[in-house]
Amino acid sequence: MSARAQITLTALADIPLVQPGDDLVDIVLDALQQSDILLRPGDVLVIAQKIVSKAEDRYVDLGEINPSRRARALAAEVEKDPRLVEVILSESSEVVRNRPGVLVVAHRLGFVLANAGVDSSNAEQGSGSERVLLLPRDPDGTCADIRRELSVHTSTQVGIIINDSHGRAWRNGTVGVALGAAGMPALLDLRGAPDLYGERLEATQVGLADEIAAAASVLMGQGADGQPVVHVRGLPYPLRVGAAAELLRAKSNDLFR
Repeated sequence: MSARAQITLTALADIPLVQPGDDLVDIVLDALQQSDILLRPGDVLVIAQKIVSKAEDRYVDLGEINPSRRARALAAEVEKDPRLVEVILSESSEVVRNRPGVLVVAHRLGFVLANAGVDSSNAEQGSGSERVLLLPRDPDGTCADIRRELSVHTSTQVGIIINDSHGRAWRNGTVGVALGAAGMPALLDLRGAPDLYGERLEATQVGLADEIAAAASVLMGQGADGQPVVHVRGLPYPLRVGAAAELLRAKSNDLFR
């Protein structure tokens, strides 16, 4: 009889409120120690987008934004603050869909999502400021950097995911998705593998990094939970070089654009 498959997810303890310039590797190493977790080869760490953006100082103060004519016109259509729309447009390559209350864009990094990921929730406000937080500059690159530094400190190769909450076509509710990934297969290609009856799979590709991100989101929460780093152990696939860019569908293959 084969051993029962098991994956464990653990939210790391004592993660402080992250400030611009903070070293996320140091924060993660301290949290691993506080959580009594020693990294093993094949482990994965899932890190919330918010703390990555905060460490990178991806704040924008809406009070300093002068919206363009285009932003004002679009803001009237979607019933949003013109300054916010200006920031969204600055992060976007294309407006995909819009209606009152909804602005879906193609982010400059390739993601299609609402408001280019620009968000004010869990963004610390200074005196008199109206700050919003942008997505990280280079999520895959940041994951690779964190993975490399953790390897130096721990002599262990792990996978890294930056997790964000996105809505989905056809379904209500947000789920965690991988904005960035390193050291693991973000997209798992099972084409050619046999099914239970020995038939070859013809089209099966699994968004593995998204599946892990969604699972970690259950522990991270969406509000005041304060659990932005999750340790994953027992992934039944070997780690390899990878990036979340593997998950992005080319516009030419997108039937909805």
